[in-house]
Amino acid sequence: MKKTRLYLMVMMLSLGAFTTVNATEKTPKATTPTEIPAEIQVMLNRLEEIKGMDKSELNRADKKELRKEVRAINSEIRSSGNGIYISVGAIIIILLLIIIL
Repeated sequence: MKKTRLYLMVMMLSLGAFTTVNATEKTPKATTPTEIPAEIQVMLNRLEEIKGMDKSELNRADKKELRKEVRAINSEIRSSGNGIYISVGAIIIILLLIIIL
């Protein structure tokens, strides 16, 4: 009987925490458009040119070269993102270390 009361209290308190988060006043955030660097814009323009090309007249070798070029441009654009990427496994390990320590 005592355990069910304890579980009921914990459940009610946890549900109450969610309502306080949703009750906060939401103000629209002003987003500033970020400028795309010139070298990235050149790569994006080249990708658009390739997409707009009529590839039916190209032979097999030319199509292969275009595919390689597109892959290279896409990898360059992704690598220039300057972001920090953390896998889910790394996040779990970090959280476990924080809890243990």
